[in-house]
Order: sequence, then structure tokens, then C-alpha cells
Amino acid sequence: MPFPRRLLNDYETIVLDLHPHWWFFGSSVSTLLGSMFLTLILKAQMPSGFFESAVSFLGLAAIIVSGAWVVVQLIKWRTTYFVVTSHRLIYRQGVVSRDGVEIPLERVNNVNFGQSIVERMLGVGDLLIESGGKDGQQTFSDIAQPERVQNIIHSTIQSRGISRADASAGGMSVASELERLEALRDRGTITDDEFLEQKRRLLN
Repeated sequence: MPFPRRLLNDYETIVLDLHPHWWFFGSSVSTLLGSMFLTLILKAQMPSGFFESAVSFLGLAAIIVSGAWVVVQLIKWRTTYFVVTSHRLIYRQGVVSRDGVEIPLERVNNVNFGQSIVERMLGVGDLLIESGGKDGQQTFSDIAQPERVQNIIHSTIQSRGISRADASAGGMSVASELERLEALRDRGTITDDEFLEQKRRLLN
């Protein structure tokens, strides 16, 4: 489910729209599979009678509870967004009660990411964003391809910075900006799709 466009300002465009990585389900799915496996093993080893019935009842209860946890996590996943727009970073989560973080791009001072060996193999990690706001630092977990997200944030901030400089000093021509974007694309800092999107905004 994409981020609701009604929550954007009229002048904003979405650069990146992410739900958490599938690793978000790791604990709940592992618990469900473990409950099912353990119930089957214990039932196979228990003699018929009271103990077998008790194991079946407890195992079924554990499976139902862990299955409900998976469903709750799925709902949370669908309602959790990490969004980069042309003007701000947006993080929102929650179903009944909701909370979120919004950081204007001009307040972002630094973007770092962290991955363990396993997380690097799975393509997931954490983002640490330092900003000039009152919160100072914000950590966002279960971000897919955090290094790529870091590059996208940096390139968007650079585009914003050049736009502000153009507005104040009129210093950089459209041709020069296109050359800069092409250089970023050639170095792999931005993808072809990101290049085309920024080129479209520049020419408009």
C-alpha cells in the first residue's frame, strides 16, 4: 500500500516510498513455525491419553497466539512508512494510535547506516539520521537496502541545496545541473529512474 498522497503538500513529490523489510516478520514467523514444530514433535513422543491431549491443547493455544502475532505484525507492516519526498523525510506507524516523525531535508545534518553480517546478506539495516531538530537523532530499523536509501537522501538534499542557491543567486544553469545529475548517475549515486525524475523536475 503506497503512502497516501493526501498527506503530501501540493508542491511535494515522492522520491522514495518504503515499508519495512520482510525481516520485520522474523521474530513472529519464527515463533509460529517453532510452535508448530515443537507441538508435532511432542505429540509424536507422547503416549495416548491425558498428556497427549494436554500437549495438543497447549500446542494449539501457542499456535493461535503466535499466528495472531503474525497478523498483528502484518497490519503494522502495512501501516508503517518510510518516505523521502522532495522536501522532507516522513516516518509513520500505527493502526489505532499513530505516531510519526517528519524531518525537513534542510535540517538533515548527517545520514549513517549500520548492518550486521547477517543483515548485509539479507539487504536490511538501520538508518541513523542526525538533524537540527529538537530530537537530534532518529534511528529507523528494518530499512531495506539502507546504503541505497542513504544515497537517495543525500542526492535529494544536494538537489534541494542547488535549488536554494539558484533561487538566491541564480548561479547554476539548467545545463550545468543536468551535467551534475549525469555525473551522479554515472558514479552510481543515483539510479536511472532517480535521474529521470530529477531531470523532469528540473526541466519543469
